[in-house]
Amino acid sequence: MSLLIKNGTILTAASEFTGDIYIEGETIRQIGTNLSVNASQTIDASGKYVMPGGVDEHVHYGSFGGRLFETAEAAAAGGTTTIVDFAPQEKGVPLLDAIRRQAAKAEHTSSVDFAFHAVIMDPKESVFEEVRHLPEVGVATLKLFMAYKGTAFYCDDEAILSAMMNAKDAGVTMMVHAENADIITILTRYYLSQGKTAPVYHYYARPPIAEEEATGRAIALAKAADCPLFVVHVSIREAMEAIRNAHNGGWPIFGETCTHYLTLTTDCLDKPGFEGAKYICSPPLRPQEHVDALWQAVREGWLTAVGSDHCALDGGYEGAKKKGTNFSNVPNGCPGVQDRLALLWTYGVCTGKITRRKFVELFAANPAKVVGLPNKGELRIGADADVVIFDPEWKGIITNKDSLHGIDYEPFEGFEIQGRPQQVFLRGRLVAENGRFVGERGMGRWQKCKPYGLCYDYYHK
Repeated sequence: MSLLIKNGTILTAASEFTGDIYIEGETIRQIGTNLSVNASQTIDASGKYVMPGGVDEHVHYGSFGGRLFETAEAAAAGGTTTIVDFAPQEKGVPLLDAIRRQAAKAEHTSSVDFAFHAVIMDPKESVFEEVRHLPEVGVATLKLFMAYKGTAFYCDDEAILSAMMNAKDAGVTMMVHAENADIITILTRYYLSQGKTAPVYHYYARPPIAEEEATGRAIALAKAADCPLFVVHVSIREAMEAIRNAHNGGWPIFGETCTHYLTLTTDCLDKPGFEGAKYICSPPLRPQEHVDALWQAVREGWLTAVGSDHCALDGGYEGAKKKGTNFSNVPNGCPGVQDRLALLWTYGVCTGKITRRKFVELFAANPAKVVGLPNKGELRIGADADVVIFDPEWKGIITNKDSLHGIDYEPFEGFEIQGRPQQVFLRGRLVAENGRFVGERGMGRWQKCKPYGLCYDYYHK
């Protein structure tokens, strides 16, 4: 099977030009102008952008209560062809076995390609030593939580430093959820004692200083271990500045933000009734000043990627979040994998906050490099034929009825968007068209990540 995409504006992180792409089987074989090839199918992409399929480095696919089929199909409809999930470890289960178990969930359900981050939830010396073996199963990133004290997620500084010392020797990229657990614990207890239970107190119990302190501490630990670091879901100016300053000082310190931190604010948590629970995630949504700072950060390259942190909880609002009754009991997480492209393009590119090339960098190229997927996130000869034909003139409104994530609410309900994926190809096969999933369930493949990803490119430079 072969495909020729003609006359499109080919858009990559490095260039933009009118040309053709020839796909044979699952691979890009030629890129150029006026290609003369015999293809079994030809698509005229005049007036459209042709860009790499998105790589979302922050997706909860069946982990932490996330949906399965629906998450993958929503990703495809939104132009994302590779998702990177988390493999949470159960106590007593080796890290490598936890990854294999998570892969077994996805191998016959995911309609897009997938990879994994390891997650330590049983911090002890034997587990830290396992970190060195993660690349053997195709995992090159490891996430630890500085928040959630009193749960299996929490890791203290000793655990983080021990993991870092092992990670650096294997080319594994360390990722941290940076919030000060003690600040959160004390403030949560205080607000509940005052009868302040509304969703907006999720923000007050997790103030910016909790993220600022933890980010600074994570950077200090990374420096002590001489280990590259990737801080996930950065939501405040101060954390971004700490990452920028460390990086500018010669340290391999990087970070990401997420689409909801670029488009939503704390006001969402203060909606009437308990509606604000729909927007509870951690770190929490922030005031507009931080939103503005994050746009500057992605524009200037101080933050490297934009993920969705998609977590479409089983039960959604009515069956899960609303039952929390107070902010501390509401399960964290929001859907967003389908909306990532539309939001970044509409509120980034169309407003002049970022360039089209920067968009590709944040949406596809850099996420692939961070996690170690050299055949993803780029349009080049020999790469996987993950391609989006994007219609920049289409206009619409985000609604839950048009979303494929499989739950009862849409955090970006009513947002006006410009442009959408007209056709999405995964390894040369059509998987989505005009917002509809048209592929086959379970056609996604486990992509094995290579160690020494993007963060190591800057190691000791």
